[in-house]
Amino acid sequence: MTDAESEVVDLCRDLLRIDSSNPTSDERATAEYVAEKLADAGIEPEIVESEPGRASVFGRIEGRDPGRGALLLHGHLDVVPADPAEWTVHPFSGEIREDCLWGRGAIDMKDFDAVTLATARELARTGEKPARDIVFGYLADEEGGGRLGSHWLVRNRPDLFDGVTEAITEGGGVSFELGEGKRLYPIECAQRGQAWLRLIATGRAGHGSSPNDENAVTDLAESLARIGRHRFPVRLIEPVRVLLEKAAELLGVEFDADDVPASLERMPQVAPLVEVILRNSANPTMIEGGYQTNVIPGTASAAVDGRFLPGGEQELLDTIDSLLLPSVRREFIHRDVAMETEFTGDLVDAMCAAIQQEDPEGHPAPYCNAGGTDNKAMATIGIKGFGFKALRVPPELPYSRMFHGVDERIPLESLRFATRVFGRLVRG
Repeated sequence: MTDAESEVVDLCRDLLRIDSSNPTSDERATAEYVAEKLADAGIEPEIVESEPGRASVFGRIEGRDPGRGALLLHGHLDVVPADPAEWTVHPFSGEIREDCLWGRGAIDMKDFDAVTLATARELARTGEKPARDIVFGYLADEEGGGRLGSHWLVRNRPDLFDGVTEAITEGGGVSFELGEGKRLYPIECAQRGQAWLRLIATGRAGHGSSPNDENAVTDLAESLARIGRHRFPVRLIEPVRVLLEKAAELLGVEFDADDVPASLERMPQVAPLVEVILRNSANPTMIEGGYQTNVIPGTASAAVDGRFLPGGEQELLDTIDSLLLPSVRREFIHRDVAMETEFTGDLVDAMCAAIQQEDPEGHPAPYCNAGGTDNKAMATIGIKGFGFKALRVPPELPYSRMFHGVDERIPLESLRFATRVFGRLVRG
């Protein structure tokens, strides 16, 4: 067992015990811990604050080939809040139970922070140079959209990314069981874009007891119902097509790109993985209007979480516009790009090889992330991003359901597995 494997669990446990909930806490204490561990191994850390307490950390290790573009390994230090009353263990206890490490951030994403930190420390302690320059980044505010983290950093401190051509973070690379001992490792090379919308209905204010055919609440509610019940058509982008072809090959069934629903009926175990990335989506999430039961308000508003596949933003917006009543208009709350990167090149080959060396029955394939990561910010300065956590998880672990949920936990062996994979990756 390498030094990195030996310490990764302790590093992750220490990180989980620091409450860096966004927005109720900040990242400063977590950043200081990471900086201390980097410095202890001989890596000069830099802590950068966008605002007091909103801290990110960077360190760099020189590689064997200075002419090759640098690789950025980055994770976020913040987590979403957790209510201890809902958890089996305290969410910031870092308790080990049932061969798992429990706590808020165990999979989103202090596990990855610990893996990259352990990898950095082992390289620095041994003096072994990686194949290329490696930049290790631990960022603030990802759960808040990166305004005080990744987006602020690429605008205000682009020097931190000097020479970086590719990046790896969360969003993929977690085993998905197909049965008969076969596993997919979907590696993210695409992301859906974000169109968070505010809908504003304007009507005629009046007494709650009187008829009113210009009721803003009614028009807003009808528009929301139309949006919430609308199902966008299937649009098969290249990474998802290749993923489904690979799954069909492993399962020994036919895949028909012209009839994806029928293909999924032949491989139902894959449907939960891809259903959310076959189409755009728009889900009403918040509604606000009125101030008194007997008063019909003149305006009412709501929020809609819109997500679109690469190339699908205009389709999403046009569809929503067609579903709104004339009295309802929309505006953006938050807007971010969809991305798609070719699943080719030396880094892709290295990720695939490292997985297959540690798990011979593991089969890497491209993937589209249903949400978004800090790689969106990196793309604005020309950095090609991938999602690759390199986790082998047991099939009984409800991995995807634990994101922002209760009883978040990561198997100890999954942490060690990822550490072995990244040890191979940075050296190759």
